[in-house]
Amino acid sequence: METLSYARTESPAGPLFLAASKKGLVRLEFENRMQKTPPGIELRESKAALAPYLRELDEYFSGRLRDFSLPLDLRGTAFQMACWQALLKIPYGETRSYLDIARTIGHPNACRAVGMSNNRNPIAIIVPCHRVIASSGSLCGYGGGLDVKRKLLALEEQHNPQHPRLPLQIGA
Repeated sequence: METLSYARTESPAGPLFLAASKKGLVRLEFENRMQKTPPGIELRESKAALAPYLRELDEYFSGRLRDFSLPLDLRGTAFQMACWQALLKIPYGETRSYLDIARTIGHPNACRAVGMSNNRNPIAIIVPCHRVIASSGSLCGYGGGLDVKRKLLALEEQHNPQHPRLPLQIGA
């Protein structure tokens, strides 16, 4: 049985749930869309264990942090891992399309599969699937809801003078 430390916190994006192993952050989810805990995993509440992650999230939401530095313990298929690693390379305040991600990982015809991998992303915000948009530039799909996606992109736009206008139709 593996034990993960967890904590819950409020944020400008809504209530969040975080869980970490000894290796790093395993989950950062919107409380209204939490995945079931897999068999063989025990959760133990520990704000102290998650304090460094909570601190970086606070800094991100205040606009003082652009790049998260704490370790992640990503768990998924090889395809999902490739997608999530590509997401981690999208700079703060920028966006990429599902097609861009599919091309980056060497599967240019796998836009839908990229979308499903984003949907299964266990570490929201830090693995920035909110930065992925449709090729048309419109917003589409986000586990936290499109309103939260808009808020996260607007937050990054506000604190990113190098890229003052994100290439997307916020009202889409």
